[in-house]
Amino acid sequence: MAEKFMVTIAENLNVINKKIGAAFKDKDPKPIREMVENIMKVEPDYVDINLGPARKNGEELMPWVVGLVQEVTDTPVVLDTSNIAAIEAGLKVCKKPALINSIMVRPERYEPMLPLVKNYGADYVALMWGPNGMARDANERAELTTELLMAAQALDIPVERAWIDPIITPVNIQQDQLMENLAFFEMVPDIVGAIQEGGKAKSTNGLSNISNGNPEHLRPILNQVYMCMLQRKGMYSSIIDAFDPIINDLAKGKLPWFSDLVWGVMDGKEYDYSSMKKEEIDVVKTAKVVLGHSLFSESWLDI
Repeated sequence: MAEKFMVTIAENLNVINKKIGAAFKDKDPKPIREMVENIMKVEPDYVDINLGPARKNGEELMPWVVGLVQEVTDTPVVLDTSNIAAIEAGLKVCKKPALINSIMVRPERYEPMLPLVKNYGADYVALMWGPNGMARDANERAELTTELLMAAQALDIPVERAWIDPIITPVNIQQDQLMENLAFFEMVPDIVGAIQEGGKAKSTNGLSNISNGNPEHLRPILNQVYMCMLQRKGMYSSIIDAFDPIINDLAKGKLPWFSDLVWGVMDGKEYDYSSMKKEEIDVVKTAKVVLGHSLFSESWLDI
């Protein structure tokens, strides 16, 4: 049985947040410090610094933001940008080993980025995005994982430094991919073991992607329920909204009733709604929608 525990990566220091995006652009330290201080109140394991593409000034911006975060906390950081030079600039000033988010399974990306992992003692997110885009099923995810981990092995980078990200898709657009992810994680131990005997790679995901495009009131429960499903399959960590109290409690194993309901649905258990509380019914209904047992609609909680 999987543990009801998960490492958390706070996603909130993100360029898409209007206030934070403006602070990045203007190099205004106050909103950034305030955001980090608020994030640290819930004690995440990592803080993700998401600059987006950062094409123009990434090399200057990333180390500046890393420095601000490190003024507030000694929690390790995740360097999140597609700008490779910006990632290296951030690695140079990190006081603790960082996590690089992310390395795609495309030679033009992993060939220059894996040496950064080796040279700076970093971990890396192995993103299941290959030459043809996102992996289409569990088997293709397995193939991409093998390619990237083998490339890392050639540089003597152990599999333990990899955090495999299968890529979470929105439930209202690519529901089938959510099931492919769950199937893929049943395969991961064998994949990793074949590359490095006794090796155990980590894993992560952008959890809130599952609820993208859904009404705001439905997003939290979708995130929460799918997180429990990923826990069941051995997911090591999630990139989360640090300000969702239920997500934080689930990650710390504080809501066993919630996880038990989700895992029960996964096992095919039937529930009698007449004897359940509204919050319990919502969990079960959402789990059924995510698993495809019920048709998706934005009114599934009301049916």
